[in-house]
Amino acid sequence: MQFSIVIPTLNESENVDLLLTRLLALDLVPGSFEVIFVDDGSTDGTPEKIRRWEAHKKNIHLVERQEKPDLTASILAGTAIAKSDIIVVMDADLSHLPEQLPAVVAPVLDGNYDVAVGSRYIPGGSTQGWPLYRQWLSRAGGLLARPICDVSDATSGFFAFHRKLITNIPEKARGYKILLELLMSGQGNLSVIEIPITFHDRAQGTSKLSLSHHLIYLQRLITLAGGTVSIGTASRFAIVGFMGIFVDALIFQWMISWNSGLALAHITSFLAAVTINYTLNSKWSFRSYHEGNLDWYQFGRFLTVGLFALLLRGGVLALLVYTWHLPAELAIFPAIAATAAVNYLGSAFYVFPENRNRPSLDIRWRVAAVGIVLFVILLRLVYLGLAQLIPDEAYYWQYTQHMDLSFFDHPPMVAWLIWLGTTIAGQNELGVRIGAFICGLIAMGYLYAFARNLYDKSTGMRAIMLLSILPFGFASGLVMTPDAPLIATWAATLYYMERALVAGRNIAWLGMGVAFGLGLLSKYTLGLLGIAALAFVILDPAARRWMRRPQPYLSAILALLLFSPVIIWNYENNWVSFLFQTERLGGGGHTFSVHYLLLYIAIILTPVGLYAALHALRYICSKNNNYDKCERRRNLFVLIFTGIPLVIFLGISTFDTPRFHWTSPVWLAILPTIAWMMGQSRTLYTISSRLRAIWQPTIIVSLLAYTFVLHYVVLGIPGIPYQFLTEHYFWKEATLEVEKIAEEMRSQTGQVPIVVGMSKWSIASALSFYNKDSNKMDIRSRNMFGDNSAMYDFWFPSHPPSNRPIILVGMERHTLERDREGDEIDHMLDQPSTVQYRIVTRNGTPLRHLYYRTAQGYHGSAISKLTKRQ
Repeated sequence: MQFSIVIPTLNESENVDLLLTRLLALDLVPGSFEVIFVDDGSTDGTPEKIRRWEAHKKNIHLVERQEKPDLTASILAGTAIAKSDIIVVMDADLSHLPEQLPAVVAPVLDGNYDVAVGSRYIPGGSTQGWPLYRQWLSRAGGLLARPICDVSDATSGFFAFHRKLITNIPEKARGYKILLELLMSGQGNLSVIEIPITFHDRAQGTSKLSLSHHLIYLQRLITLAGGTVSIGTASRFAIVGFMGIFVDALIFQWMISWNSGLALAHITSFLAAVTINYTLNSKWSFRSYHEGNLDWYQFGRFLTVGLFALLLRGGVLALLVYTWHLPAELAIFPAIAATAAVNYLGSAFYVFPENRNRPSLDIRWRVAAVGIVLFVILLRLVYLGLAQLIPDEAYYWQYTQHMDLSFFDHPPMVAWLIWLGTTIAGQNELGVRIGAFICGLIAMGYLYAFARNLYDKSTGMRAIMLLSILPFGFASGLVMTPDAPLIATWAATLYYMERALVAGRNIAWLGMGVAFGLGLLSKYTLGLLGIAALAFVILDPAARRWMRRPQPYLSAILALLLFSPVIIWNYENNWVSFLFQTERLGGGGHTFSVHYLLLYIAIILTPVGLYAALHALRYICSKNNNYDKCERRRNLFVLIFTGIPLVIFLGISTFDTPRFHWTSPVWLAILPTIAWMMGQSRTLYTISSRLRAIWQPTIIVSLLAYTFVLHYVVLGIPGIPYQFLTEHYFWKEATLEVEKIAEEMRSQTGQVPIVVGMSKWSIASALSFYNKDSNKMDIRSRNMFGDNSAMYDFWFPSHPPSNRPIILVGMERHTLERDREGDEIDHMLDQPSTVQYRIVTRNGTPLRHLYYRTAQGYHGSAISKLTKRQ
């Protein structure tokens, strides 16, 4: 007996005859298989039909279960009496074609694989006859399992496996998707293959699936992932939650009635409710999984989850009150509901996890990665349109008000993305930043694919988790600067370069050309990857063959065509952008600044990230010659594409002061190796254990820092003043004060004043963005006084003398008295006043100082910036 076929049945009398006829007609060796029907209490005569076949065929058997119908239990019962060590499971309704049986069982019979899955969702597989909603449900079930299961169709009911594997399935397993139980019980040690099949909807009988089956599947999926989720815990948690909502809402309403402020009211009410919730959850909701005694370590975890939920709900509350204009007394209820899932899932997976049958370390990291990445995406979505623009974002928004093929200090991609976002979402923070959010998702997708190709799926998931929590990765998906598209295109270019140079895929050169061209349109820094690619081709013998083929040159031409708008703009403007980027090197006064570069790296990576990156580089360098050819080429790729740009930045920092974010994209190439090292339990056990131990608190602290800062700038934190943001933030409120000053001068003089932002571009840009059309001001930058103002030198190259009143606005007092070179500016003004200031407030809370001075006219700049350049 080569294999046994186990077929669960429940009221399938119309299908039994045809199914057996087609099975027995297969071109298989007689007596090489048996068919075991396991009936779950059919009432339509199914057992009787099977018995008639059983009486004439020795390889057909019937098992009748008396317990409650359960597909998993039926399959286990059939496997228990099977005579073969290889089991095939299929449905009785002919949705699984008997003619596909040989292809499904062959890989297991040959001994090459432990499990063979008949898959609908790989090339060659399909589903026929199902309504659209059932296809969506099936797809959703498979997608939900993908983070913890490495097959495309984890909900398939047609598969083959070795009988001994069934002993690993826990006794409490139930439901209708035993394949998932089987795969998860192997803890990632099974060799699995997917065979494409065509799934047909049943022609006879009715489906046995119901809502309860889907809920049981979802419950088992979460349990297998390590969470303590069940109908019991969920219902008890809900009851406790409703009690918490009552306490939360009651205290919040009371404090709001006493004008306590939105932030203080919701933080106080939340902390009171969460304390009560923990006590009841630990002693009742999750009592079946724990002792129920008050545990301070556990309580600390509960508070950590609570802080995440609290700071997230602050954003939801601000969104409802400030953007949707709901009364705070009503907004608190959807805000509480919106964060209930964070509390429940955090409690199930982090505070009260499954300790009796814990999943493998790899699965736990996968689940953590999914939770962290989804939380980061949700956090960005909530705060995307709430946090005010920083001056850099407002400056790039100004690009869109003067659209061109390129710009003096940056290529045009950032302007194109902001223009597209504001066209769709409006001239607001959301419109400006939506491009950064999408770029963040693109970067995650390409980094995952890049890491998966270099190592495996688990490494890919950990890599995007690290990208989400490292400062440079988190910021690039939220703040709209040229770094947002740069990170996305850098990740895409790495992916296509690895596919082309290491995997040898011809089509990857097309993707590389597009990604490289778009990257150059984002920031010239991406050109460093071209240098790295050339170095890799020179050093790697297998890659040198590409130098004799047309694909790399066609890819370069494609990238050049995409980059052509920048070339055309520079040609029309005397190559000023290229010259500016060249002149920036050494602009810091030939100062040795390597120590600053290292400090900045430690900030954008965190100290733990820097430590992990150095370990990864050291490991690659020390072991590079001991690998087989594929591993050696992979490690050479990582080393070159991290090392070449890094060495260039280090070289520049020996004579120039680096920018804070210079090296941000460089670390994308090494992130997969860092993520891979985190998951090693054998070859790098000591280093991996140490990395895992320090990454866990780093992830928590980083996420708390981001949520804290976002809550701080949007709603505030009671007891913490805004003194740290006095210069570069809260320009929305500051603009209202400037509008008042401008209106006062207009009333006094009868003329509209000229407002001059006395910084390179920050103040003028921020004022322009937040100045509303109903009170539009004439805003200029400091190039009116002969100083450099980047694109303002092109937009407003000069201003003639004027008798219109002038308002100078500055971040600091001294900028209103002297220009950048220290020269007094009073001689350019008519009757200038002394420097004055106002305290900008929001709802009575001091936010910042606003420095300004006025004058009755403008005499003109003695030496304009353009004259200096000539």
